[in-house]
Amino acid sequence: MKFIVKIIFIFFFYSASAQKSLTICSWNLKDFGKSKNDTELEYIANTINKYDIIAIQEVVAGDGGAQTVARLSDILNRKGSKWDYTISDPTSSSAYKTERYAYIWKTSRVTKNGNAWLEKKYHLEIDREPYYATFKYNGKVFTLVNFHAITKSKQPEREIKYFKFLPLEYPDKNLIFCGDFNAPESHSVFNPLKSMGFKPIFTGQKTSLRQKIINNDGLASEYDNIFYRTSKITFVSSGVVHFYKSFLTLKEAKCISDHIPIYFQFELI
Repeated sequence: MKFIVKIIFIFFFYSASAQKSLTICSWNLKDFGKSKNDTELEYIANTINKYDIIAIQEVVAGDGGAQTVARLSDILNRKGSKWDYTISDPTSSSAYKTERYAYIWKTSRVTKNGNAWLEKKYHLEIDREPYYATFKYNGKVFTLVNFHAITKSKQPEREIKYFKFLPLEYPDKNLIFCGDFNAPESHSVFNPLKSMGFKPIFTGQKTSLRQKIINNDGLASEYDNIFYRTSKITFVSSGVVHFYKSFLTLKEAKCISDHIPIYFQFELI
């Protein structure tokens, strides 16, 4: 009898802990548009449906990008939870590749406060300007900043250096930066954010796929991360999903994406 009581206590303890925390999943879903078929969207939905909020990068500006986000949300809605979504306008880049961003979230877990928006002030300095959305959970609010940097060869630090100004632009918001930075968190360009109290969820975690598996390792570079302010957020856990291991080859996996999803479980202070 004591053993059963102990099991019940443990179950309710961890259930209560899970209810106090939220989980964000950030995923660069390569060329996310009408090229993704129903089977691939079903696979993506099964991979992400355990999380509360999904931040997606690389939604194509045309070619059915917005419609594909709607299709993914519809598939998620048939898996037991109610989901909603918001999609950005195309980014304002003229020198590089314009894209959209998207958020998808469980309505039973969070509500979106107001309209999401693309960063206006630095849209000339940042090719694919970040996409913000504010969410409310248990009476507390936080704002996600979804970002896809230019490629490493084009020096993404030229864009990321402007991120140090964003907390000053939005002093009343609890910002969480997420996405594909095309740069490791160890790069000095992140030092100003770190000095403001922002911390990455990963150190040394590779997230992009190689051209081929080497020594049972399919990952290439430390590109994707999430930065949070330690004075406003308590870290619970973080991790990655090695989805490519479900496929026979990396070529097949890259039909889904050339990045793996990352996740961050946290509590609001």
